[in-house]
Amino acid sequence: MRLPGTIEKLSALISRNSISSVLPEYDQSNEAVIHLLANWCRDLGFEVVIMPVEGNPGKFNLLATLGTGSGGLVLSGHTDTVPCNPERWQSDPFTLTERDGRFYGLGTCDMKGFFALVLDAVEECLQHEFHQPLIILATADEESSMCGARALTLDTGPHGRYAIVGEPTSLKPVRMHKGIMMESIRLTGKAGHSSNPALGISAMDALHDVMGELKNLRLDLAQRYENAHFAVTTPTLNLGCVHGGDNPNRICATCELAFDLRALPGMNNDDLRNEIRRRLTPIAEQNRVELTYESLFPGIDPFEEARTSELVQMAEKLTGHTSDAVNYATEAPFLQKLGMETIILGPGNIDQAHQLDEYLAMDQITPCVDLIRDMIRHFCQTPAQS
Repeated sequence: MRLPGTIEKLSALISRNSISSVLPEYDQSNEAVIHLLANWCRDLGFEVVIMPVEGNPGKFNLLATLGTGSGGLVLSGHTDTVPCNPERWQSDPFTLTERDGRFYGLGTCDMKGFFALVLDAVEECLQHEFHQPLIILATADEESSMCGARALTLDTGPHGRYAIVGEPTSLKPVRMHKGIMMESIRLTGKAGHSSNPALGISAMDALHDVMGELKNLRLDLAQRYENAHFAVTTPTLNLGCVHGGDNPNRICATCELAFDLRALPGMNNDDLRNEIRRRLTPIAEQNRVELTYESLFPGIDPFEEARTSELVQMAEKLTGHTSDAVNYATEAPFLQKLGMETIILGPGNIDQAHQLDEYLAMDQITPCVDLIRDMIRHFCQTPAQS
């Protein structure tokens, strides 16, 4: 087991607080993690570019390239973590702690551990020639805005042919996941004394009808779309939170609903938004309220890589597992849009992500390093067939 180098790198990564959050009081820069990775990559012979994420001070992407060519393999991960509650952990979340065959710490599983294991695998490959480039991509703010992945373009992103996103999948390949939209609907009516309904226009009454129509949409989508690869086989629409009104004896002037919608591969987020507007506009007009509809963040598209792709088939061969589908979203769609075959495959169990006492099981380390090494050798070090 390759523990000394792994422990040193993982400990250093965990000790750098790189929490990303939509709440400014928790949000941190990822610069310290990026510079750690940059230095380690340079030591291994990579050419390294650190890219500030425009419009997001303190946030950076890293692109490290070893070798040249028109193909190659991208190993991609995010450098941020979710917030945590240190007082509820059994050990300091920013100190790597070994206990019961596990390494505990914030980001061990999701997903700083992936970078430590990637670098160990690279070291094992350095004695062989690279016929195609190996690229390590490290992004900012996956856990909040995904601004790092969104900033990637054909000019600034990696130029590989295949990409592995190292999210925790227990080393089982994932080739599809749902998308996610988080949307807000604000209804504005007119306040008035509750003793006479004619004095106002109730935004809350209108919201009742809006929520009913969204529930109808949920049923319609479940009837129109289904994918048996997913544990939850249909699209989901969750009415998440409601805010409105200020007193029982006052007609509610404003009301706001936030919801999320998770679409299956083959569905389109923009089409769904258009359908929601089409369904809700008449309801607002009938209730004489003003409707404001906006996205709380740009959303993530559903993702699917073909079962027949070389990357999927190689991942299935090397892991011994059939590729799967998951309900959560990742940065995979952004890499796929850059023209790469893409899968999600990494160490650790997703059940540990975002949890107290997050850990990476030690028995994932050697299999992961071996898997990454074999992927590098196949996609970067095997001479092209003429």
